[in-house]
Amino acid sequence: MDVRNFILLGTVLIDAEIEEESTPIDYNPCLECKLCVAACPVGAIKLDGQFDPSACLTHNYREFMNGFTDWVERVADSRDALDYRSKVTDVETVSMWQSLSFGANYKAAYCLAVCPAGEDVIGPFLNDRPTFLKEIVKPLQDKEETVYVVPQSDAEDFVRKRFPHKTAKQVAGVRPTSVAGFVSGMKIIFQSGKAKGVNATYHFSFFGKETLDVTVTIKDQMLTVTPGLVGAADCSVRADSATWLGFIRKEKNIVWAVITGKVKISGRRRLMGEFARCFPS
Repeated sequence: MDVRNFILLGTVLIDAEIEEESTPIDYNPCLECKLCVAACPVGAIKLDGQFDPSACLTHNYREFMNGFTDWVERVADSRDALDYRSKVTDVETVSMWQSLSFGANYKAAYCLAVCPAGEDVIGPFLNDRPTFLKEIVKPLQDKEETVYVVPQSDAEDFVRKRFPHKTAKQVAGVRPTSVAGFVSGMKIIFQSGKAKGVNATYHFSFFGKETLDVTVTIKDQMLTVTPGLVGAADCSVRADSATWLGFIRKEKNIVWAVITGKVKISGRRRLMGEFARCFPS
């Protein structure tokens, strides 16, 4: 049985007038079969409907921009060839070379591979579900492979619990290049599993090269990011934007930043530890 699936989303710009607007299809093609949940090696698609973009980005898109940056730093940090090979296997090196030569490879996309939705592929699933599961889903679940995860992330916990035969390899997560990027990226790297028990509102005020105020609320394992300083804060952070960015990128020491007044934390300071736990990088 050869069942393949893929989707490409894009935008087409034209200079002609459109006489009639397109309309969505009149039915939901999703069968609620949860096979995408069962096949995902990093648990990016959760049973409660939430999606973990960071987990998917870190593993499935390993050889795209973020993963390539991490690989380059592993090369730079290596003392010699032997040290490099202790960090990066020959298979990983060849895979990266192939991506650079012919186009970046996807590490998983298992959600698409097992999805039975669609007129061309729904037949085998409806006619013989056990065989579909055995031939399409289970081989991906049983596959011994390296799975890339951010340290102390939901994905790392998931792989080691759900797929112990797969190797969870720690790699760097998404690193912002601006404070605005840090704020907009919160929704990408937020880890709902790590947010269990966290109930707090944070005010961030950035000054210096970038000026920005934002309110971050974590409650019931959900994240809300609101422009401006809204309501009462349990913990407030006022920081020089360049210093904070350096801290987030692990280039500056937060203790020294606090001592020098570049970063000031008021309110319930211990809540910053809980905040950091929700955004591993």
